[in-house]
Amino acid sequence: MIVRGDRRAQLDRRMAHFRRRCQELGLAYTHQRQVIYRLLAGTDAHPSPEAVYEKVRREMPSISLGTVYKNIKVFVDAGLVHEVSPLHETLRLDANLDPHHHLVCGSCKKVQDLPEEEVEPIRFRGRLPKGFQPGRTVVDVIGLCAECARKQSDN
Repeated sequence: MIVRGDRRAQLDRRMAHFRRRCQELGLAYTHQRQVIYRLLAGTDAHPSPEAVYEKVRREMPSISLGTVYKNIKVFVDAGLVHEVSPLHETLRLDANLDPHHHLVCGSCKKVQDLPEEEVEPIRFRGRLPKGFQPGRTVVDVIGLCAECARKQSDN
């Protein structure tokens, strides 16, 4: 579990990385981008673009959903966030760039991070088809979160 001080330090590290990456790529470091990225960097909830929009709109009422989507695409293209699509549902976003996997609730679709060191390294038994070259390997463990498991056992 991350305590409040650790969470603040993590957010500060992610925002510093965001500033450096924008500078490296020549991306404008706008107030809109800062607000959107701060929201993503400050959560481990893997929000959808729509959820990002709803929260950002509280701080910036004039922002449009299209602007949020465009900036998210810039972030993805820049390697600042990863796309996570639990069970091939709606797009979810992850600003945690440290190597990790996901625990996905098959009922409520909640996504939780699982540190990479908690899973044995993935090894392929044979050659991958047609010269495929893997970049990163991500494991999605599908199951029931504690809340959904409790609800299911109560029924």
